Parts: sequence; C-alpha cells; structure tokens
Amino acid sequence: MPAAGSPTRNRSRRAAPPVLVRQVRNGIEESVHRGDIVEVDVNGRMLRGLGDPDHVANLRSCVKPFGLVALIEAGGIEAFELEPPELAIMASSHSGEDLHVRTLQGVYRRVGVSQSLLACGAEKMPLDELTAARLARDGEKASPVRHMCSGQHSVFLLLCKLRGWDPMGYWLEEHPAQVAYRTVVAQAFGTTVSKLKLGIDGCGIPTYAFSLREIARAYAFLADPAAVAGADSRSSMAAGLTIVRDAMLANPEMVGGTRDRIDTSVMKALPGRVVAKGGMEALRGLAILAGPRGNGAKAPASGMAIKIEDGDGFDRGTWAATVEALSQAGVLSGQALRVLGRYHRPAETDPHGRVTAEAMPAFELAPLAELIR
Repeated sequence: MPAAGSPTRNRSRRAAPPVLVRQVRNGIEESVHRGDIVEVDVNGRMLRGLGDPDHVANLRSCVKPFGLVALIEAGGIEAFELEPPELAIMASSHSGEDLHVRTLQGVYRRVGVSQSLLACGAEKMPLDELTAARLARDGEKASPVRHMCSGQHSVFLLLCKLRGWDPMGYWLEEHPAQVAYRTVVAQAFGTTVSKLKLGIDGCGIPTYAFSLREIARAYAFLADPAAVAGADSRSSMAAGLTIVRDAMLANPEMVGGTRDRIDTSVMKALPGRVVAKGGMEALRGLAILAGPRGNGAKAPASGMAIKIEDGDGFDRGTWAATVEALSQAGVLSGQALRVLGRYHRPAETDPHGRVTAEAMPAFELAPLAELIR
C-alpha cells in the first residue's frame, strides 16, 4: 500500500469523461470511447463543449502549425524560396507517400541539406498502407524522410542552415533550434517559455502539454490570426500564422495524405473553412474559419479541441467524434457531411465485405455560450 504523502496517494482522480462513441455489433454495444470536446473563440470564451475543458493533453503533432512560424519569422521563406506545399508539409503528419518524399527532397536539394540528418526514425513507417506494401514488395526499407514527422524535423534543419547552427543534436531540448521553436509555441498559446510543460514526443523532440481549452484557443487563433487585438502578446505572430493557415488550406494532401486521412478529407470537404490537425493519442485541433453555420448566420472564427480518452488505436472514435462535433457546431452538413460518411460512422467489415460493426457517435455538445454568462 502506498505510503501517506506518496505521489500515488496524492494523485487526484479524474472523473470518467462522457461517452462520445459506441462500437455496436448486431445491436450489442461492444465497447465505448470516452472523451472531452471544447470549442472556444479567439479570446478563449467557451462556445460549446462536453466533458472537462481543463483536461491536460500533450500537443504531440497538433503543435506543428504553430512551431513552423519560427522558420517563417526567421526569414526562411525568402532565404529558401519555400512554396505553400512545402510549408504545408512542414506542418503535417504526412502519410509518407511519394508526393511527400518528392516535396521534401526538393527542398533539401535546393537548400543544400542532407536528408541523412533527419533523426525522426522510420519505425512503422510509412503510414500509407499501399506505399508500405510497395516498399516491402520491392525489398526497400523506409528511410526517415517517409516518417510522418519528417516535415516538422525539416523545420529544425532549415533553421540550423539559416542561422549557422550545428544540426547535430537538433532534437535535444537545449539545442537553439528547439529553443526557437518553443518560443513561438509559447507565444501562440499566450504563455512564456519558462511555464511550458515539456515531455518527449515519439519522434524524439520535445512536446508540450496544455489544457483542451488552451488548445482550442490556439486553434481559434490559427483560424483567424488577425482577430487578436494588438495588445495581445500573440499579435506579432499573426502574419506568419496566416501564411501557415493558408498553405495548409490550399494543400490538404500535404497535411495528411491521399488515402484514409481524416484531416485531409475534412479540409477537402470543407474547402477554405477548416484546418484539421491530429496528434497521437487521439487529440485533434480544428481551426474553424469565420463563415455561415447551420442557421445560415455568419459566425466568427473558433477553435475546437477533441480528445479521446483511450488513445483510440483503431481511429474510429476520433473519426466519428470529429465529424459529429463539426456537424453539431453547424459547420458540416448536406453533401459535405455525406462525403465524410465513412468517417462519421466507421464500419468494420468481414473478409466478404459485409458490415459487421459500426462506431456510432453518441453525444450532444452543450451550448456553453448560452449557459455561461
């Protein structure tokens, strides 16, 4: 039994979050996915939600659009003649398809950086199953450039090239490339570097933890960087973040991939309306640009954070919750909702193609803007 005063005894217990998605087979509920959802405006005012908006999650790959601003503010676009598709892949978790590899290798050749410097590894990559099968058939081993985080790691390598920093150890917390990256991350989240809570991401670089409310506010900032008041500490990075947002909106295949990537599919179904970016352990940030909602009235930009409690190793929980949350927020309807049907109620099939089970969203977001005064 733990001693009194030990970390185990003092750890506060988190109440079970609400059920968001139910896995049903032949009318029998086999399992559930619990989680939390929050939508806020650029100032952090809560609009909709369910569960705990103050639940803390590691950003993982959800950090990528914000960290890229470090390279933009350093003059990387001008110095390296970076194009929007190249910027989009640096904010991505790409599938490792040939178009992703060609895009990054084109940057490396033009800039004069060796892809052998990439330190993200290549285990379980590429994400794209058809590409992985082809490589296996041809006896080709995936290199780190096919890792889903190689675009993000390229940001660090380009910063090193631009600033004259030694790229060796660029993944370490104390490396100047990491210092530059987390400085803009702290600014995007309205805090200071000294207050950041750091961990180590799966690709070896630092990751940062924030509450879902803070993550949603950062994504609202991504949706409309110009909406931040001049006195706000985030305002000076608005121009750079606008470039990132527009590059991602214009190149959704670079953000994810051409097959079975919900971020890409959502952005293509809602062109110019949503930037979607997932992170490991079933976290997703959604930057919802200003525009008409379900009632036809134009709504200002907002940000949404969705976290599935169990990490959702099957993807079905985060897929279903993402589409349903956008639908309930009035962003997604009609033909766009039908296009995303396979994500809305992900189906499981047997070897003969028969549907055997479905993941069904089972929640209702509370209109917090109406309830909280």
